[in-house]
Amino acid sequence: MDQFTLNLLVVGGTFALYIGIAIWARAGTTAEFYAAGQGVHPVTNGMATAADWMSAASFISMAGLIAFVGYDNSTYLMGWTGGYVLLALLLAPYLRKFGKFTVPGFIGDRFYGQSARMTAVVCLLVISITYVIGQMTGAGVAFSRFLEVSSDTGLFIAAGVVFCYAVLGGMKGITYTQVAQYVVLIIAYTIPAIFISLQLTGNPIPALGLFSTETASGMPLLDRLDQIVTDLGFNSYTGHHQSTLDMVLFTMSLMIGTAGLPHVIIRFFTVPKVSDARWSAGWALVFIALLYLTAPAVGSMARLNLMTTIYPAGAQEEPILYDERPDWMTNWETTGLLTFNDINGDGRIQFYGTQNPEFAATAEERGWQGSELTVNNDILVLANPEIANLPGWVVALIAAGGLAAALSTAAGLLLAISSAVSHDLIKGAVNPKISEKGELLAARISMAVAIAVATWLGLNPPGFAAQTVALAFGLAAATIFPALMMGIFSKRINKQGAVAGMISGLVFTTIYIFVYKGWFFIPGTNMLPDNAANWVFGISPLSIGSIGAVINFAVAFAVSRVTAPPPQDVQDLVESIRVPRGAAAAHVH
Repeated sequence: MDQFTLNLLVVGGTFALYIGIAIWARAGTTAEFYAAGQGVHPVTNGMATAADWMSAASFISMAGLIAFVGYDNSTYLMGWTGGYVLLALLLAPYLRKFGKFTVPGFIGDRFYGQSARMTAVVCLLVISITYVIGQMTGAGVAFSRFLEVSSDTGLFIAAGVVFCYAVLGGMKGITYTQVAQYVVLIIAYTIPAIFISLQLTGNPIPALGLFSTETASGMPLLDRLDQIVTDLGFNSYTGHHQSTLDMVLFTMSLMIGTAGLPHVIIRFFTVPKVSDARWSAGWALVFIALLYLTAPAVGSMARLNLMTTIYPAGAQEEPILYDERPDWMTNWETTGLLTFNDINGDGRIQFYGTQNPEFAATAEERGWQGSELTVNNDILVLANPEIANLPGWVVALIAAGGLAAALSTAAGLLLAISSAVSHDLIKGAVNPKISEKGELLAARISMAVAIAVATWLGLNPPGFAAQTVALAFGLAAATIFPALMMGIFSKRINKQGAVAGMISGLVFTTIYIFVYKGWFFIPGTNMLPDNAANWVFGISPLSIGSIGAVINFAVAFAVSRVTAPPPQDVQDLVESIRVPRGAAAAHVH
């Protein structure tokens, strides 16, 4: 059986499974559409949450980022997993106890006004729409490579599949579909990793293989990788090369951004009890850890395989001829994500770095005039089975896994958008007397419109599409997370403070990212896009969400201090959310 047919069977089989589950778990009420009837078991919800969270960014991009940067990009691992600890300890149980379906629902009631609710709706829509662009685009890329269709056609297929199970099933259908998607993506991620770890180190556990000896050289794998990349002018793989301040702020931004992502938070409204919300977060961490403990090994081994493919005799010898390149490179060249430009016309693939000044003289002696191979970070995980010459069924499996990761998160984001529009905007402000049947119809129409918008943005991505995930995290960190934290843990924060804080965080973070990413230019500033020399105190646009959060907190507290405190019933509400029943009596005695 040829590879295309195998890909088609495996991917088509998983899609049939997702749609079948959606039909079986079709939502019949608003409670089922928004929160799966609040009857999901914590283990099931933990698995669904893991799939909801582990998007194309985790499945496809994270290992690629680690592969090409090394130690410094371990911030992604620390930030994203640390965010779940914050979510489990500080938000999930309290939000579940409050009993609302949506994040704007909590903010609107806690800050007793439509202004707070509508501000939260705007923040949620901006965060979710920017995030979903990347998922739809990622699905299009995976389709274009493995099903040999255009990326536009791939986007339409992805939109059709999501439409079937998200619009029909709502949160109930999405939950059980995400459980299936988690199983697909974790198997797809770990099986190639096990094969490659065995090939390189003889150890079947990738996380342990990372610290084992490479069989071919007899050196520790990381030492061997450090040797070959530094010999070719790249930064050392295990060294620390970025600003420590920026690294800390970026990790913090990812952590609080994770804890403030609306599509993740709404998953904790689906469990029966408050204690189940905390258990769900714990189980989600377990399921996420299976992939996140494997990702550093996947990145390191993929980088080593890539380098030794191009330099099979070692860094001191000539690279391979372009005409003798392996099939996997030819396959990926058709997508445009891997390109070769023979600058010096010798027919060989020179691939080297410029971070080591001493290597420049060596490159000049060899007659090299610049690195000739461009490899997109995102292809490494998807190309890994082909690079390692694994069986065709493993290649098909990785395609299904990448699509499962992209579509599971897209569904969660689209549900968050739909809930905000139908429940918080239409029912909460426009038509409070709408019937349950009418609200359910509005929710489904909102979901369909959101899918259409996401597909259009995927077909015509704005200039900042590649950074949409960073923008989404920064905005979530600077807007939603502080509002939720203050809403739960401070009785003094009032609606004026909350609204002012969210708007301040939103405006500051957006402007900083847009200016320093070069998406608009302020006359007279002479700023260069994304240039570290121009960043304020060396803080990158990817890290600015943590500063936006500080501004949000500061503005909210300052405004609340000079305006009237919240009504007593709201303060009592905060106390009831935060303090377990019976705690006050126990304290008195």
